[in-house]
Amino acid sequence: MSTPRRPLPAKLILSVLAAKWDRFRPEIKSTLEEKFGEIDYESEYIPFTETTYYDSELGKPIYRKILAFADLFKQNRLPQIKLATNALEEAYSREGKRLFNLDPGFITHERLVLATGKNFTHRVYLDQGIWADLTLIFTKGDWRDMPWTFPDYSAQKTKTHLRSIRDIYSGQIKDMPGNKGE
Repeated sequence: MSTPRRPLPAKLILSVLAAKWDRFRPEIKSTLEEKFGEIDYESEYIPFTETTYYDSELGKPIYRKILAFADLFKQNRLPQIKLATNALEEAYSREGKRLFNLDPGFITHERLVLATGKNFTHRVYLDQGIWADLTLIFTKGDWRDMPWTFPDYSAQKTKTHLRSIRDIYSGQIKDMPGNKGE
């Protein structure tokens, strides 16, 4: 018989796609920090070239930034966070088009999970119309793709940032009172 246990807190990440970054900063960054806490990791601009799916809405060229937040959070809060980012996308949209796409998720020692409002065979329903997408797993010292991992998350340039964020998370978990580390 398995014994239920509460999971360790997770590290919130946010993947931001935009073409008009001048409209993203600095107002939305401060709004994100008000909602989710201090940003402790921010990637450089990463060209988003794997698909043209967002071009007509966001414009082009599109770049991604990956943000991570210092405050660890309970994993079961992911639906509320996704709904909050959806509300931000809508609040900042112009003429029915988003200025940016915000994809929240979390990193633990074992995995990267993204939140989505779209059901699919490999996604697990959480709450409030939000599903969890197991995007990458961390095993044998690196991030490994799943058969359904989006090409932009399979890219080494993205995984490099995710490794750095996981390293920060590992240090945070290790420093938690009563925790002996990984």
